[in-house]
Amino acid sequence: MYQDIIDFIQALYKTKNFIPLHEPRFVGNEKKYLEECIDSTFVSSVGKFVDQFEIELARTVGAKYAVATVNGTAALHVSLLLAGVERDDEVITQPLTFIATANAISYIGARAIFLDVDLETLGLSPNALKSFLERHCILYNNQCLNQVTGKVIKACVPMHTFGHSCQIDAIKSICDEWNIVLVEDAAESLGSYYKNQHTGTFGKVAAFSFNGNKIITSGGGGAIVTDDEAMAKKAKHITTTAKIPHKWEYVHDMVGYNYRLPNLNAALLVAQLEQLQGFLGNKRALADKYKQFFESHKVQFLHEPKNSQSNYWLNAVLLDNLKQRDEFLEYTNNNGVMTRPIWRLMNKLDMFKGCQSDNLGNSIFLEERVVNIPSSVIL
Repeated sequence: MYQDIIDFIQALYKTKNFIPLHEPRFVGNEKKYLEECIDSTFVSSVGKFVDQFEIELARTVGAKYAVATVNGTAALHVSLLLAGVERDDEVITQPLTFIATANAISYIGARAIFLDVDLETLGLSPNALKSFLERHCILYNNQCLNQVTGKVIKACVPMHTFGHSCQIDAIKSICDEWNIVLVEDAAESLGSYYKNQHTGTFGKVAAFSFNGNKIITSGGGGAIVTDDEAMAKKAKHITTTAKIPHKWEYVHDMVGYNYRLPNLNAALLVAQLEQLQGFLGNKRALADKYKQFFESHKVQFLHEPKNSQSNYWLNAVLLDNLKQRDEFLEYTNNNGVMTRPIWRLMNKLDMFKGCQSDNLGNSIFLEERVVNIPSSVIL
């Protein structure tokens, strides 16, 4: 079976050379806009491409405001600050996620609580969230108080895994009931929808990523999106070292961060965003081919959940057990096809082992079986 998979992927990408997991495609106006940016000499965090990208991204996802940042982790860090998360607060998230989600919480000095995911969505389970809050928490002075730790649970950060939307409306409803701020980690889900609404627009604020392996990229890059004008203004202020605008004076009114996206990178993103719909159509066609192939080989392909439209950022299969997963990874990577396991659970990493969690049954099941397969846009 493994050789059949190798042959199929090589045929898809029309090469017997090394096939990476997800490589960028620069086939539009990237060089043109880069040259224009260089000629303007505005290559740092001020320039027309930064402004243009923020406007176009907000329009694309259906948000009122977007603030470009140097990467997705920075966007999530600032999103949590905007949500009011402070040192010693707690933030609910999922253990099945990229390290950036947990790191951003830690940057503030807050502590993560890891709750289980749904098997269908790979994202935070509303049932797990509801059960945890009812068992361990009370509303006290209009705040969600964790009776186990005595700490306030300030925010909840679900992540739309591989571009598949979690049940974000149900999560939002629970967060509203418990006065918890919903911050979406939409790093992987540009172009994904849940019930015809773009991911990243359900919560108070959300973070997107444009890392080198994302659907559109500037080598790095991220963005904060929100419908709250005051929050957007504060986001821009915080990410620009909290400098008070002045022609020559250097006055800063709070601790800020040097998180603004350079105009040079934004030039790439403007060109990439112009191609997004084509990329999305291509990736859905690729996912359909994978689905048909793996069904004929009796391997479960992870397709978009109910009520959602996925960007299929990273395609994935679910193998029978840990042994088969490891055999699959060994064979494919030794034969020129890059595959990767899903992330190690955050609560298993040394720095997060002391964090509170539930039984994480689904997360453990998926960790042992999910493998990502090549997902680059096919030209």
